[in-house]
Amino acid sequence: MPDPSPRPLRNVLFVMCDQLRWDYLSCYGHPSLRTPAIDALAARGVRFDAAYVQSPVCVPSRMSFYTGRYVGSHGTTWNHVPFAAGEQTLGDHLARAGRRAALAGKTHVVPDFPGLRRLGIEPESPEGRLRLDGGFVELDRYDGHAPPGSESGYADYLRAHGYTGADPWTDYVIAARDEHGEKASGWLLRNAHLPAIVREEHSETAYMTDRAIEFIESQGDEPWVLHLSYIKPHWPLMAPAPYHDMFRSSGTGRIVRADPASENPHPVLQAYRKAHEDCLSYGREEVVRHVRPTYMGLVRQVDDHLQRVLDCLERSGRAKDTLIVFTSDHGDHLGDHGLGEKELFYEQAVRVPLIVVDPRPGADATRGTAIDAFVESVDVVPTLLEAIGLDPAPHVVEGRSLLPLLEGRGAGDWREAVFSELDFSFRSARRVLGLPADGCYGWMARTRRWKYVHWKGMRPQLFDMLHDPDELVDLGDAPGCDAVRAEMRHRLMEWSLNRKARTTVDAAAIERRTEDWRRNGLFIGVW
Repeated sequence: MPDPSPRPLRNVLFVMCDQLRWDYLSCYGHPSLRTPAIDALAARGVRFDAAYVQSPVCVPSRMSFYTGRYVGSHGTTWNHVPFAAGEQTLGDHLARAGRRAALAGKTHVVPDFPGLRRLGIEPESPEGRLRLDGGFVELDRYDGHAPPGSESGYADYLRAHGYTGADPWTDYVIAARDEHGEKASGWLLRNAHLPAIVREEHSETAYMTDRAIEFIESQGDEPWVLHLSYIKPHWPLMAPAPYHDMFRSSGTGRIVRADPASENPHPVLQAYRKAHEDCLSYGREEVVRHVRPTYMGLVRQVDDHLQRVLDCLERSGRAKDTLIVFTSDHGDHLGDHGLGEKELFYEQAVRVPLIVVDPRPGADATRGTAIDAFVESVDVVPTLLEAIGLDPAPHVVEGRSLLPLLEGRGAGDWREAVFSELDFSFRSARRVLGLPADGCYGWMARTRRWKYVHWKGMRPQLFDMLHDPDELVDLGDAPGCDAVRAEMRHRLMEWSLNRKARTTVDAAAIERRTEDWRRNGLFIGVW
């Protein structure tokens, strides 16, 4: 039997990719994309086959990963919404035990300067920096959507290796040479087949892997927690050689398209297809076939460099005492459903890979297996905290530790549904629909059989995931489904009523303070 109280692990390696679809890994069944390093992780640990993010958008999803709280609880609903300075993160929970969370890569934390001013915290003070950086100690932060700023050494690194100019990222990393020798921009999907000018060993993925390895090697025997956050395979979709054409002749998979006669497209879906340039481009098959091989090459590049990190753990002897978590902040439609990018609640966007490796003997019972229990991104923080022997802060954190599943102990009344949220008020679809800024919310509840999406002020969506796993026919207003819609709406309501709003005191404090006025000589209302 597994040890019910295994010795805590010393270290945590928390690896996140940006915009990686769950089914674009060979261990999750991709037919032509080989990812041996990630497959090896699955063989050493557990592959979760039903892992879902709390929002199909970068920032709100990441803030749920970092806090263990749902989007409606932490309040960062979209990419332009600052992360509240008072929210507790993984770094805060570690700090109470005298530990820190180091970062190499992306967090996409949007700073809450008004919140700091209100709290009287100087932004450049040590406490202010931690608040602005989401609780991480930044080894090198690079969010990857624009030229690297002062928080990253990548621009200077590029110049030191001969990539001169004020903006070497734009000039070399996301640029190529076309057949005429002219500069071609990686922002344009038509150039996705060209190799980036930057050499592979100087690329973004290689650079951040170097920083992670340097950190691990510098720690010696000291315990550590490292968040290695790759920005790929997120756009701009331009890969260095040889990854730019590694899969150019491979199969790119079928494109999931509904029959217009039976789809019953929701108004929000129609607005996305009409208003957003990425959807207009990805709605064309020739674009999808042209872009997917580059996406696949970027995934394979991450896999190859992740192997370098795993080799470092083996060399240093840290593989035996390090919990490893591999996941993604959300997926990518890649042309399915006539959509580009992420957002909306199709499986391509909200379902992600999640692999957890616990090297302790207590996890041997599940090693190399796949678990289909519903898990969520909010489960990562309590899992990490419990694994290294710290309080998982259940009065704040809304997720559940995955260790009982990893150790084969069972998890009692494990969840029957997963939930996700979307605020599309910053998107052009809002204007197409004529909605006010506070009228653009959607909430998803997904059970084994049904996926239900409640849209504020509009009809819902409903998909039968048993008979229609590709989500091709929307039953949101179909006759005969009233009972299902009512049951799923009730489930969504029950979930929303169980958010954790009382976060300043824990259960032990409540026990101590219950009716404590009597001990202080106060007798209220006694005859």
